[in-house]
Amino acid sequence: MGITDDAKDALSATGEKISRAVDDAREKVSDKVDEAQADAKVKHAEAERDATKAKNDYKEELRDHN
Repeated sequence: MGITDDAKDALSATGEKISRAVDDAREKVSDKVDEAQADAKVKHAEAERDATKAKNDYKEELRDHN
């Protein structure tokens, strides 16, 4: 029975190790997705800022010419 128990323990340890590796990989992917979403939000905010500045500059130029 000792060999069978050792084999079961080895299989259990291997299963746990694989499970941890899968969880780690899933977490890394989730982190990358979160990072990409944050980067997209920043780029969107920067584009809005630039558009607002351009609009305000244009309005200021119109006021100066009147």
